[in-house]
Amino acid sequence: MANSVLLILLSLILAIALSYFQYFYKIKNTPKINYFLAVIRFFLIFGILLLLINPILTRKTFEIQKTPLPIIVDNSSSIVDLKAKNKALEIFNKITSNEDLQEKFDIATYQFDTDFQASNEFDFKGKQSNLETVSKNLKSIYKNRNFPTILISDGNQTAGNDYVTSFEKSNPVYPVILGDTTTFFDLKIKQINVNKYAFYKNKFPVEIFLNYSGTKSCISDFVISQGSTILEKQSISFSPSNKSVILSVLLPASAVGLQVFKASLVTKISEKNTYNNSKAFAVQVLDQKTNIAIISETNHPDVGAIKRSIEQNAQRKVTILKPKDSKLLQDYSVLILYQPTADFKSVFESNKIANCNTWIITGTETDYEFLNQQQDNLTFKMSSQSEDYLADYNPDFSLFSIENIGFDNFPPLKNNYGIISKSNNTSVLLASKIRNIPTNFPLLAYAENQGKRSAYLLGENIWKWRFQSHIDQQSFDKFDIFIDKTIQFLATNNSKKSLIVNHENVYYSGESISVEAQYFNKNYEFDERARLTISVTNRATKEVKNFDFLKGNNNFKVNLDGLNAGKYTFNVKELNANDSYNGYFEVLDFDIEKQFVNPDVLKLKQLASKTNGIASMPNQVDALLKQLLSEKKYIPIQKAIIKKTPLIDYTLLLVLLIFLLGIEWFTRKYNGML
Repeated sequence: MANSVLLILLSLILAIALSYFQYFYKIKNTPKINYFLAVIRFFLIFGILLLLINPILTRKTFEIQKTPLPIIVDNSSSIVDLKAKNKALEIFNKITSNEDLQEKFDIATYQFDTDFQASNEFDFKGKQSNLETVSKNLKSIYKNRNFPTILISDGNQTAGNDYVTSFEKSNPVYPVILGDTTTFFDLKIKQINVNKYAFYKNKFPVEIFLNYSGTKSCISDFVISQGSTILEKQSISFSPSNKSVILSVLLPASAVGLQVFKASLVTKISEKNTYNNSKAFAVQVLDQKTNIAIISETNHPDVGAIKRSIEQNAQRKVTILKPKDSKLLQDYSVLILYQPTADFKSVFESNKIANCNTWIITGTETDYEFLNQQQDNLTFKMSSQSEDYLADYNPDFSLFSIENIGFDNFPPLKNNYGIISKSNNTSVLLASKIRNIPTNFPLLAYAENQGKRSAYLLGENIWKWRFQSHIDQQSFDKFDIFIDKTIQFLATNNSKKSLIVNHENVYYSGESISVEAQYFNKNYEFDERARLTISVTNRATKEVKNFDFLKGNNNFKVNLDGLNAGKYTFNVKELNANDSYNGYFEVLDFDIEKQFVNPDVLKLKQLASKTNGIASMPNQVDALLKQLLSEKKYIPIQKAIIKKTPLIDYTLLLVLLIFLLGIEWFTRKYNGML
């Protein structure tokens, strides 16, 4: 600072000296115009020197800093259903128009439903209530500040995590509770848990959570129906001490495809809200029907044991064939080739066209030289000497999930002695042992090569395994499941597709409806340049809507929110290559915001207690305002703001210097001094 003052004084002296030297030194009878020019020259030189010194100018101002007061209104449709819309607007206007509150606080108004946004107008049409998003956004907007919050809401949350734990303890929340708190008689289906998929002719479990609100005991009929058919009916008793019931039922999957069911609570007592007495749910029933051929030239107990084990699943049908009778292999999904020999040549030739997945079971009668010629997953160098092989379970097997059912205790399988080499695409579930000495050769292995799957059991007498499993478990179930897992692996078509579309078969109205897709080029690499569109058709109205997919991280996504309840078919098309995918889904009528008859008073009071706020009813708003106005920690603060600015940042000074320079030049030019 002292240096700057000294430099400015020197600049002042230098500017006076240079001006004097220019217009007065050794000049007699100085013209009057020189006095004018000397003053201009002084200011020019002094201004330029000031810019070179560039001193820092300090300016001190004062401002009043108020405490923020966010006022947040629940904009979800449940406010309308609870007949609290007008009361919410009345409370909002009363708070925001309070002059004393405006003078003390920096008031900001927001709304929330699915999202959070600044607003002072509300339509109460939100499809979800996510109170957690309120706390997240307040933390982001008012970082490191202490402030109160007024929350005008019914407290009923339908999305997000528990909001009570998400708000900061240091920032008090003052909930204003909307809705009638009177306890009404109400029966409600709160939640239904069911798997998305079930298998045809099997039964699938459904878990239902029922809730009751009221002061008297009652009996209600719980019904699950499909169309006009009642599939399940139970009488349920509720009372003030028994307000929730959990039911578990098994429903038959009696038809293939998307099956829609309706769960209902029926009572003769009048209710304020009957919308939450029923809820639809859906299950995709899959037809797992698989035709399997066991091709064997010999009659062996293994063939019968494998057939019985496979057919324990009602969706499997097994046919036993001789090699010479195996012509129409296209009728089968899986071929089990039992101890193949040269007589199986026609089978392998036919399968090149049918392209069925195969399970090869070898033994002492197998022609290994022939087998080496027909496949390349395993290479056999076998002798004519037979050997007994025990099973050694591999816990690192990862092709599919399968448990150890006691393989290590099963009797040995008989096979020729020799060396067995496997390719890189072969996974071993069971290795072989000879009298507990590992051979490091496979006993049961699975392979997948260019979409074609194979399995290999290298030994005969598997019927003894099934028998031993029954002795150990008192049931054939575990062994039969093990066999079924193998058949399931072989029956699954794993061929690659260019266009893969992921979607749900069922959505609920009001929730997010999204479809994701991936598109791959000829090398099965993700194609970022793909142009994907989707055409959605309402089956009932035939109305068609078209959307474009947006590219995300390694996928494309489209949002179909806003579709009405109904059945829809859709077509996804890649515009460059004209690849397409057809699918369908159903939107079930369900408005989660209509599930409530009362505000969640308990949750809002917990929120207020945790944050040291106060929960208020609509008739207590005046007391709430009085409380906020009396809080001394929210008094506005006068804050001094010191702003330091370099002189060179003042453009006005530069303009003034240019202006003075112009005046001096024109004056000298006019008076012939140039």
